[in-house]
Amino acid sequence: MENIGHLINGELREDNAGTQPVYNPATGEAIRELMLAPDALVNEAVDVANAAFQAWRDQPAIKRARIMFKYKQLLEENKDEICRLIGEEHGKIAHDAAGELQRGIENVEYACAAAELLKGEYSKNVGPSIDSWSEHQPLGVVAGITPFNFPAMVPLWMFPMALVCGNCFILKPSEKDPSTSLFIAKLLKEAGLPDGVMQVLQGGKSVVDGLLTHKGIEAVSFVGSTPIAKYIYEQATQNGKRCQALGGAKNHAIVMPDCDLENAANQLVGAAYGSSGERCMALSVAVVVGQETADNLAAMLKPKLDELRVGAFYDNDNDFGPVISREHKEKVNGYISSAESDGATLVVDGRNPAVEGYESGYFVGPTLIDNVMPNMTSYQEEIFGPVMQIVRVDSMQEAMTLIDNHEYGNGTCIFTRDGEAARYFSDNIKVGMVGINVPLPVPVAYHSFGGWKQSLFGDLHAYGPDSVKFYTRRKTITQRWPSANVREGAVFSMPTL
Repeated sequence: MENIGHLINGELREDNAGTQPVYNPATGEAIRELMLAPDALVNEAVDVANAAFQAWRDQPAIKRARIMFKYKQLLEENKDEICRLIGEEHGKIAHDAAGELQRGIENVEYACAAAELLKGEYSKNVGPSIDSWSEHQPLGVVAGITPFNFPAMVPLWMFPMALVCGNCFILKPSEKDPSTSLFIAKLLKEAGLPDGVMQVLQGGKSVVDGLLTHKGIEAVSFVGSTPIAKYIYEQATQNGKRCQALGGAKNHAIVMPDCDLENAANQLVGAAYGSSGERCMALSVAVVVGQETADNLAAMLKPKLDELRVGAFYDNDNDFGPVISREHKEKVNGYISSAESDGATLVVDGRNPAVEGYESGYFVGPTLIDNVMPNMTSYQEEIFGPVMQIVRVDSMQEAMTLIDNHEYGNGTCIFTRDGEAARYFSDNIKVGMVGINVPLPVPVAYHSFGGWKQSLFGDLHAYGPDSVKFYTRRKTITQRWPSANVREGAVFSMPTL
């Protein structure tokens, strides 16, 4: 069985304090063995990165960007292998894996603009013969802790910009599907990145805690569930680190009576069930205004769900694959059972679907639950599976109040033909990312990604313009070169212009 190790100083290592299996979720079989990093290797990775920092920091931004140009090319050339690894360990269908990789590559493209993004500001003669300017200087060694659901895209949210800003980076990918992250990190060396600038450590909580408490780490980026995001943020900041920690979500779509209902239904299906619902931007709740609209939507959705194909990653005719693990399958099925017990209407039951040839896989079929109430556990918590719930309300304002009262504020959208309603919704809803007839309002690479409330801990969002601010410190320099023929006495008051 293949071992999955670490990347330290440009070399693959298999140091371990134990191992654990990595499973193919479509078959339920262990396919690789993950090496869990010992504490000594965490310390070594940080030391190596700190040793590489000064030389990397001093490289001109345009030279760092050229490595990213080459890296983009390598990602594209290795697309099939990257998508295969995503499919084998995550279960994502090949077409979905390709979409994930492309969105990640877009962040590399944005990082290629480093020379422009890091220019800073300059003001001449802010006072008599005094000039002032600001610079964006790198932090040092920074770390990223990434989730299982996007093993290529989320790391690419982080390290390309961190690197072009002049930092060294340590990546701790999910132990559930680590091969993709390791593979894309190895390509950096081929692109010309010096050894030691990028490290990858495999492991679980002990590795995370080692990074959070290490004095050689300046900042931590994280994407995952809200309880862990809160823990990461608290531990990192208590240890003097800058931190952005993106947490969970419960994304609602308001369906208005005036919308194109056929279009809305199609968009909801893709947004709710794509990637098995294992997206922090998955649309898991349709808040439908009016009983007639809700009846029509539920009737329209059912035959669409009956046609969806669930299966293994390599068949591009499949719509989505398994969930990540046996435990998660049981958790998702538990939420479905909970909603049924609480009195909701199970329109389509996806528990334990028959997938021929993959009877031991971790599959959950498309599930639709109607008449869900806000006090139900299945509504309050993030399911993170191929489950959509319908909540019925009488007005748009009632729908907005429902969304605003939820602890999460990651993404939301509205389906309507009414421009006034759409504008009011986007102006007033208490959610960080908003779509108008767009069910997955994920910002493009040159905007930034992040929610509100319990969906984000920290002041800066991921990737885009906020990433430059997160991975650099602003330094403002004021200089004066007085004439050799002019001598001034001491000045005791605050200087003025």
